[in-house]
Amino acid sequence: MTTALGAAPVPRTLDASVVHWLLSTLDVASPAGQSEIVSPFTGTPMGSLPQASAADVDDAVSALRAGQESWAQLPVAERARVLLRFHDLVLARRDEGLDIVQAEVGKSRRDAAEEMLDLLLVSRHYARDAQRLLRPRRHRGVLPLATGVVELHVPRGVVGVLSPWNYPLALVSGDVLPALVAGNAVLVKPDHRTTLTALWQVGLMHEAGVPRDVVRLVPGDGAVVGPLVVDRVDYVMFTGSTPVGRQVAARCGERLVGCSLELGGKNAMIVRADADVRKAAEIAVRGSFTNAGQLCISMERIYVHDAVYDTFVAALCDRVAALEFATGIGWGGTIGSLISPEQRARVQAHVDDAVAAGARVLAGGRSRPDLGPAFFEPTVLDGVTEEMSSCRNETFGPVVALYRVHSDEEAIRRANDTVYGLNASVVTRDLAAGQAVARRLRAGTVNVNEAYGAAWGSTRAPMGGMGDSGLGRRHGDEGLLKYTEAQTIATQRVLGLGTPPGLSDERWLGMLTMSLAAMKKLGLK
Repeated sequence: MTTALGAAPVPRTLDASVVHWLLSTLDVASPAGQSEIVSPFTGTPMGSLPQASAADVDDAVSALRAGQESWAQLPVAERARVLLRFHDLVLARRDEGLDIVQAEVGKSRRDAAEEMLDLLLVSRHYARDAQRLLRPRRHRGVLPLATGVVELHVPRGVVGVLSPWNYPLALVSGDVLPALVAGNAVLVKPDHRTTLTALWQVGLMHEAGVPRDVVRLVPGDGAVVGPLVVDRVDYVMFTGSTPVGRQVAARCGERLVGCSLELGGKNAMIVRADADVRKAAEIAVRGSFTNAGQLCISMERIYVHDAVYDTFVAALCDRVAALEFATGIGWGGTIGSLISPEQRARVQAHVDDAVAAGARVLAGGRSRPDLGPAFFEPTVLDGVTEEMSSCRNETFGPVVALYRVHSDEEAIRRANDTVYGLNASVVTRDLAAGQAVARRLRAGTVNVNEAYGAAWGSTRAPMGGMGDSGLGRRHGDEGLLKYTEAQTIATQRVLGLGTPPGLSDERWLGMLTMSLAAMKKLGLK
């Protein structure tokens, strides 16, 4: 069964004056070349992007080091107010931002708006929690009353944020804002395909009150400019593929600087025997095809209990057939373009390889050159086996494979049979049973009766991957504290730790030992 999706009539494109305005804000003194910014919707150039040279990166880092010290001296509450002003500016100019991100990524307006909502949510979260997380914390000293101990969280200095193209709103501001409110300066290196979206955000940060020498952007190809950034900053936040993440971690390791990495995934959904099939199909469509499947936490594998497999397949394919393509800027359509013809070719290769080896296409399966150079139909596969490239390798496109299972145990075992561990989903009517299954899945986030939004949107809770899906966490306390160094200041009052006059070392150490024993009896740590 295949589908022939239609397209919503959305002809609008990004005004050339907007592109010119954004590019004019770039600070590149000695560019090391130029590259075209291309519209995924049409394949036509939108502008020319200069590539920062090593000298440009050096200049940016020097300026940021000079500006960071005074920024860190501001009260946390004042830095938090800057984040709230940024929130308000984004909210007021959201349509402008949605136009830009649609033009650069080729996503539908609905998907762009979801990303915009995330940006607003995260900016409020870090503004609200910064004072709680960064306040000095008192601890019991080695000698209670005589030893005062305070834990501080001091900024790392200059943070490098290397952001990807697929979510250029959420994955620029979502990483820059916590680093800023923690007192760091930030150097942003966006993917060269989404530099306009990053420039828009950095410009609003400056307008909100972040000094220009506290957040800066360097443009260019990731393979060229990315290492220049990694080799010069004090901490790196990278989002991208697992192979590149290993390179970033190795470079950071050589310099003994920290890094946080959100990398690839081959995320699994489990549909239990008791699941509401229509609800499961709705979750699966959103979870697999949001942003045309170009989402690190999207579903690429669905394990469906045999008792509901056939009815689930029918419900899923009906929903896929009802989707419409969005072919330009504006509302209308639910699934956009892939980022480039190269990405479309990768997706097509995964589907063709699976079909050649015996898999069946239940829905989709085709490129759509009639709509644009990078459109691909949302695709459902059955019968994917180990020898197929799409079985274990991340497709990062609108392709999901269905697998029939006969028990929760089999579903858990097969879902966990991967080197990745980023996100997972369980669909069930029995919430207690769903939570029990979730606890056994090896993934940084697991959603019960949702694909990704419940865990991702709960910003007080950490988000990140296990295994080859990365290191560190976004959101939660760690999402901010990772941009700081813990510093302990211990003040000894009156009684010192050395042997007091008139006592032997043996007698003094015996007294200390007895004190520790007494503390244990009193339940003191």
